[in-house]
Amino acid sequence: MRSTFLSKESKEPLNVLCLGAHCDDIEIGCGGAMLELIRTRSLVNIYWQVFTSTPSRKEEAIRGAKRVCSGANSLEIDILDFRDGYLPYEGAAVKEACEETKAKFSPDLIFTHYRSDLHQDHRKVSELTWNTFRDHLIWEYEIPKWDGDLNSPNVFVPLERSVADEKLSILQSVYNSQNNKNWFTDDLFFSILRIRGMECNSASGLAEGFYVRKNIIGFGD
Repeated sequence: MRSTFLSKESKEPLNVLCLGAHCDDIEIGCGGAMLELIRTRSLVNIYWQVFTSTPSRKEEAIRGAKRVCSGANSLEIDILDFRDGYLPYEGAAVKEACEETKAKFSPDLIFTHYRSDLHQDHRKVSELTWNTFRDHLIWEYEIPKWDGDLNSPNVFVPLERSVADEKLSILQSVYNSQNNKNWFTDDLFFSILRIRGMECNSASGLAEGFYVRKNIIGFGD
């Protein structure tokens, strides 16, 4: 079944919460879907929250969020400074940050990490997303990594080639601190888009994949 969630016909404001453990996670995991969503819907309000950073990486994250969300109706950026790699051991403080976000932003859609991601920070963010936002539509995105934890998504967002190119351009032009890493390359990111595009028979051959545990539909609403 093809979802009409991104339909231009909807005129209602859409509140989107993007959660990432690290400064580039959101762009890697759902940057294309966000670009498509903002391009398709006229009133998208975004709360962009990253949990770990350093001063230099915080600057990158702010630039990345602004690039991805340049056409949004509104954008609030919240870059926290928890220590990279230690989120599971600061769980109470991270949980408090999630609760503070819930108190000031009511999302219709949440992007967060995949629950079976093998990076400890990613898993903690996913766990606390579900722990905090218990009555929301949550799409879990995937991050390719050395651990080899990619699985089989059950929701796909086809991407136009121009959108995929823009996603890759944002990653490479904004996150200069990552350019020395042998995995932070266009061909790796593009290969994931190509595989997911094949799996959902995208017209462009490109897509992002997501994991949705619960989707409640009310017929006749």
